[in-house]
Amino acid sequence: MNWSATGATALALAVILGAFGAHGLRDRLDAYSMSVYEKAVFYHFIHALGLLIVALLPKSGYISQTQAIWICSFLLAGIVLFSGSLYVLAVSGVRVLGAITPFGGVSFIAAWLMLAWVLLRNPA
Repeated sequence: MNWSATGATALALAVILGAFGAHGLRDRLDAYSMSVYEKAVFYHFIHALGLLIVALLPKSGYISQTQAIWICSFLLAGIVLFSGSLYVLAVSGVRVLGAITPFGGVSFIAAWLMLAWVLLRNPA
């Protein structure tokens, strides 16, 4: 998988979904649902940026390609599970979807801890 392209695409999608929320959903969602949607966009954007950055680290020699694949996989899973569940929750109001969100949070945490561990073990 081309993780750089995946990161760039995820960033574009974050901008699209953010604009859709700001312009298309502003009058349709209550304040709570809008805050949930905005949180989804924020975490989507930050972790998509992380995905792009981590994808470039093997070129600098800081981490291996295999390590980048694992970290990027966790970041992408986190975007889908965390932000994705919050997007659907905000728009649909189906609260049970909130049970999926923590799995995305754990994926984000796993990615960042894995990156820290790799960088501490292989100082460049």
